[in-house]
Amino acid sequence: MGEVWFGYDKRLDRPVAVKFIRIDRLPDGKPDKELTQRFVRESRITARLEHPGVPAVYDCGSRGENLYLVMQHIDGCSLSDLLDEIREAGEIPVEWAAAVAAQVCSVLSAAHARSLVHRDLKPGNIMLCPDGTVKVLDFGVAAALSSSETKLTRTGVVLGTPDYMAPEQAAADIVGPKTDLYSLGVVLDEMLAKNNQFKGDTPLASMRNHTDRSPQSLRARRDGVPEELEQLVLRLLAKNPDDRPASADEVYAELLTFCEELPPFPGYVDLTTPYPLRMYATVVGRVGPPSRAQAKQRNEPVRPLTPAVPIDVHEIAMTRKRAEALKAESRFGQAAEVLAGLMETVVGALGSRHPDVIEIRIELADVLFLGGDYRRAAPAFAELASDLAESGGPADDLVLRCRLMEANCHAVVGETSLALAQLGQLLDDEKSYGVDEDRVLELRRQIGLLELGSGNRFQARRTLGDLLPDLERRYGPRHPNLRKVRDVLHGIGDES
Repeated sequence: MGEVWFGYDKRLDRPVAVKFIRIDRLPDGKPDKELTQRFVRESRITARLEHPGVPAVYDCGSRGENLYLVMQHIDGCSLSDLLDEIREAGEIPVEWAAAVAAQVCSVLSAAHARSLVHRDLKPGNIMLCPDGTVKVLDFGVAAALSSSETKLTRTGVVLGTPDYMAPEQAAADIVGPKTDLYSLGVVLDEMLAKNNQFKGDTPLASMRNHTDRSPQSLRARRDGVPEELEQLVLRLLAKNPDDRPASADEVYAELLTFCEELPPFPGYVDLTTPYPLRMYATVVGRVGPPSRAQAKQRNEPVRPLTPAVPIDVHEIAMTRKRAEALKAESRFGQAAEVLAGLMETVVGALGSRHPDVIEIRIELADVLFLGGDYRRAAPAFAELASDLAESGGPADDLVLRCRLMEANCHAVVGETSLALAQLGQLLDDEKSYGVDEDRVLELRRQIGLLELGSGNRFQARRTLGDLLPDLERRYGPRHPNLRKVRDVLHGIGDES
């Protein structure tokens, strides 16, 4: 996607890495300003992911036609380089393959808890450092580029990497936490067997292999792999996301059993130097979860409602204006903090269903969504839909919008079954309420793509196939949405 340059921070006197991302201009020859804004937004979201396995982000922006990230400089070997060298002679010890994957799971656990999905996990984005730690690179880059019509300059490159792309991502660009787990399964399988079994001659062939080809036996391709580890890899490589492990935490716990004693790994991990980070990690590793008694003691009682106090209408208006300015600068996390603080004041004074409070609650839910905090946004939209239905009725446009946004939150974090159930109910309700046909058609398209992403290709083919003539009747044979649905149906094929 670009180049990484070594740089030096003259102000703080430290080495840095600068990643430039090359993009084409739009068809009219103008730069894609929307892409730049989205890139800055994703970089800010990623910068809040504080984890020792993620390089710190120091800055981001654009220079000429390039976007750039300034990051912590990491001394280590990319997994792609390691694999290239290992293929010539030797192999990665089983224990170290499990250890690398377990550390990646630790990073994914932290990211998924914040509703961040990597979308492009591959050996080139994983680094093994001499102290034995693992770094996961490029969080947020694929997300920033995913919804842009701008294509990367290198011919044949698609968003995400076809050789490591989960079936739902390849078929319908549906991503969630389990998308990352699938990609991790491909990487782990390759570390152990020294080859990517899904790699095809072309990007399209690789994507087809992920959607159609059953994974090969790992133990038939390498001796000494424990049967339990093979079974874990096969579960990670399940075509249907629902058949994969529930979370990165679950995968981490299973991987730990295979890397309790790590053998020497000369040339890649230095066992002779006493790295302070290992001292730190050894102590932290002995910290266990609190006992039930301690956990019970830590449970705080529900705080009573704040008593009504006089409010400053001018101050409320200024606070909302400040949040709006932060939102305009894509500083969504800070805008959410400002609005959440305001909520504590206005709810206590006016109640949660006061019209002015409802407006602030909507602003907060929207900012949480834009900032990628989907796990907080989902209940915020759900509560809004419930409260608004009581005052304006279930057919109110704002109620239907909040229900759609809640379902979108669940879809983004990989809760596909729940999202499909909510979207299906919303579709039935919108039809009965007689809402605008354009909205109904778009909702049907969204459901079909989500069904495809969940692995239910038969139902997706049925949903999108039924949608096709209705789209043509509504928009004509040349409409972009019609072409997109045709392309998806062509990709699904005519399986029975």
